[in-house]
Amino acid sequence: MSSENPASKIKVQTTLPRHPFPPNAARAPIRTERLIIRALTQDDLPALHALRTQPEVMACTALGRVDADVSETQAKLDPFLAPGDADTYNPGICLASTGELIGLGGVFRPTSEVLGWPEVGYMIRKEHWGKGYATEFLRAYVKDWWGLPREEGEVVVDGDSLLKDVVGEGGRVREMLGAIVEEGNIGSTRVMEKSGFKKFKAWTVKSRRAGHEGEDVTLVGFVNAGPEESA
Repeated sequence: MSSENPASKIKVQTTLPRHPFPPNAARAPIRTERLIIRALTQDDLPALHALRTQPEVMACTALGRVDADVSETQAKLDPFLAPGDADTYNPGICLASTGELIGLGGVFRPTSEVLGWPEVGYMIRKEHWGKGYATEFLRAYVKDWWGLPREEGEVVVDGDSLLKDVVGEGGRVREMLGAIVEEGNIGSTRVMEKSGFKKFKAWTVKSRRAGHEGEDVTLVGFVNAGPEESA
């Protein structure tokens, strides 16, 4: 589906992670109680293809269909490998007990075309849904995200995303991390709320999903305004 947001955009002074992002080779794995969150490699292609050919997983994506073949999955993996890692911060999600890649998630580009802020997302194999892995991943990822080196800059963002407590002196605003969830996706909504994200608006778009083209879909925007919001 298209996530185009009709809201007016405004230019703000803020901070963003220094760009280009640190290369994959410099990214230390993040370890949680049950997960290892690490940079993706070419060796992850078979596991990524298995993930991206699960209809239940891909039904939640923009096009709503599985990858046609391994070459399509390769095209989805390439942006997360060098040299694409300069513009993406999207690691693999692995079980600490086995090393199995069960998903991936993170930021696909320095800023979102819709919200303006960097936008986080994730996908996890269907057999691992309902076990709390998504929340465990996102909490750890958000903590790591806010630990990246920062630089000052201007960014054009959705004006509705500016929560009342983020505007400082001279109009400078606190940096935020965004996310977009379909309104009916209760599981992902709960993950966002448990990970320190705040809902700020909803809007309707036309779906691009296979078999549902042109249908109205309601999307919900979330923002996370930093460590104190993620606790």
